[in-house]
Amino acid sequence: MSTLVTGGTGFLGRRLVERLLAANRPVTVLGRTPAPDLESRGVRFIRASLDDADAVRAACTGIETVFHTAAKVGVWGRYDDFYRTNVLGTHALLEGARTHGVSYFIHTSTPSVVYNSRDLANVDESLPLTTACPSPYPLTKALAEHEVLTANSATLRTIALRPHLIWGIGDPHLVPRVLARARAGRLRIIGSGQNRVDLVHVENAVDAHLLAESALRQRHLLSDIGAARYPSGRAYFITNGEPVLLWDWINGLLAALGKSPVTKKISLRSATTLGAVCEAAWRVLPLRGEPPMTRFIAAELAKDHWFDISAARRDLGYTPRISMAAGTAELFAHLEQLKA
Repeated sequence: MSTLVTGGTGFLGRRLVERLLAANRPVTVLGRTPAPDLESRGVRFIRASLDDADAVRAACTGIETVFHTAAKVGVWGRYDDFYRTNVLGTHALLEGARTHGVSYFIHTSTPSVVYNSRDLANVDESLPLTTACPSPYPLTKALAEHEVLTANSATLRTIALRPHLIWGIGDPHLVPRVLARARAGRLRIIGSGQNRVDLVHVENAVDAHLLAESALRQRHLLSDIGAARYPSGRAYFITNGEPVLLWDWINGLLAALGKSPVTKKISLRSATTLGAVCEAAWRVLPLRGEPPMTRFIAAELAKDHWFDISAARRDLGYTPRISMAAGTAELFAHLEQLKA
C-alpha cells in the first residue's frame, strides 16, 4: 500500500506521514522543504513544488494512494499564484494518478469552498461551491475540489475532505497568527463577538484522512455497502463537532500566555469597509506582506462557521477522538512550558 503525501512536511502532512510510517507503510513525500529526518526513516523525498507539472505527474509512479494535502494557503495574494498551485498542481497530480494507475486519491479541501458571505450554521455538504469570494484561496480550492470529485471513476476513486481550522501543538498558522496580531495590538472583536466556529484537532484531521482511504478501499472490495453511502466522489466536512464561541476561545489562548483579553470591538460593516480600503492600497502601492484587514478576514472573524459532520460519521466512521477540552488543555500546557 504505497502512498504519496504532497505537502508531507507541513503541519497536517507531517502528522499524516508519521502515522503512515507507524503502520509500516512505504511513503513518498512531495514537497519544497527538505526533510532529512524523514528520509533517514525510509521516506522517499521528491523535492518539487506543485507547479512543476512533470515532477508532480512522475511522483505518482508506483503509488496506490495519494494524500494531497499541499496547497497555497492565505487570504491575500495574486489569483494567478493560487491558481497555478491549487488548480494546475492538482490537475497535474490527477493526470499522474490516472497515468500511473493510482487507485485512491484523498484531497484535502477546505470548508471555505462553500463561502457565500453569510453565516454558516450547522450547514451540510449540499451547499454549492463558491464562485464569488473576495479571496483567491477559496475560489481556487473550490475549482480544485470540483476537478478531484469529477475525476472519480471505477479505477481512480477520489474523495475530498474539508477540515476546518486545523490546530494543535506545532500549528504554524492559526494560533501563531492570532498571537502575533494580539502582540501587535491588531486584534479587534468584529461584530457581536458571539459567532460560533468549528475547529479540528490535527490528530482528528489525520484520522479522517486514514478513514477516508479505508472507506474507499473497503467499499471498493465489498459489493454490499449496507446503509452507508459509497464515499467515492464525495466531499465531507471534518471538524471536532464542538463549535466554540470564537472570541472566548481566542481570549482563552491569550490568558494562557498571560496576555490581556481582546475587548475592543468594530462593527462588521466598518471592518468590511476597512478591508476593501486595505485591499485597494495593497494592489496599487508597493506594500509588503498581507493587509491588516481584508473583506474575507472580516467575514471569517464575525460570522458563524460551523458544520454538520453527520455524513463523515456515517460514511467514513469518523468520530473526533481528541475533544476540544482535551486538545485545548494540552495546548495550554504547552504554551505554559514556552513561557517558563
